[in-house]
Amino acid sequence: MNTDTISLLFEKHLHQLPKSIKRCAVGIGNQVYVVECGNNNYIFRCSEENNAYENTIYWLNELAAIDIPIPKVLFHGKHETYWYLVLNYIEGEDIGLVYSDLTKEEKKNIAEDVMEIQRKVSGLQIKHSKNDWSWKSVLDELLDRADLRITQNGYFHSEKVTQLKDKMYLLDEYFSNVKPVAYLDDISTKNLLILNGQVSGVIDIDWMGEGDNLTFIAMTYIALKNMDCETDYVEFLLEKRGCTELEKKAFLFYSLMFCVDFMGERGMQFGDKVIEVNENVIYRLNRIYDDLWEEFLQAAF
Repeated sequence: MNTDTISLLFEKHLHQLPKSIKRCAVGIGNQVYVVECGNNNYIFRCSEENNAYENTIYWLNELAAIDIPIPKVLFHGKHETYWYLVLNYIEGEDIGLVYSDLTKEEKKNIAEDVMEIQRKVSGLQIKHSKNDWSWKSVLDELLDRADLRITQNGYFHSEKVTQLKDKMYLLDEYFSNVKPVAYLDDISTKNLLILNGQVSGVIDIDWMGEGDNLTFIAMTYIALKNMDCETDYVEFLLEKRGCTELEKKAFLFYSLMFCVDFMGERGMQFGDKVIEVNENVIYRLNRIYDDLWEEFLQAAF
């Protein structure tokens, strides 16, 4: 969507023209803009996917009722081929962008706040939860997707996915006991806003995870290792959540799972963006996987 159209939509809903419209670097499946209008900033999201924001609006309304720091839905609709959504702007930056500037104490406090948010979210009812839902089927789907992408893109070896699938049986009993509990599954080094060393908001909530919230911590772990960052924040998350010895093994499995998921995304195009891939990225992710694989085998046996 061009900026002239965005201006017309703001004039229609807010009865004033924007002072500025800036495209954000974030947003793989959507176009995302920061719009300055009057004395306020707004987030404008648009997508050509049919009913793109139906789930987003539903979950933002649900989360608003349990005092989660999320953006408010201001207006939404469809213009020509685009569905659009306008939210209030929350000050802050993705934790991944400010991570190296955070102190250990700030990371610990952020971890406490995040796990408290997840505790609140766990009380939500999942909309249209499938009767035949199983956690293992969720994991199988993610691994199958990684396998397909790795094979198609050709930057990594799909044998790593096969290797991981072959060891799933070690955690069969654990996986079979995971219930479809709600949690925010896409807050890692992104979508968690930090301002002055504190959590200021959670953004880009287009769906709700259901299952084991250890996975969002594992995804954060791989994201930080992929950035060559210290992972003490992950240690604080695990400490605040609490983990049995079996859950620690599951955490290593999930970390490997997200490692191959990251591998599968390298070089892929989402909308008008391509996920970076080069020799350094390939070497780093292979090294992360190999180190984790050895750690997992030692823990599992």
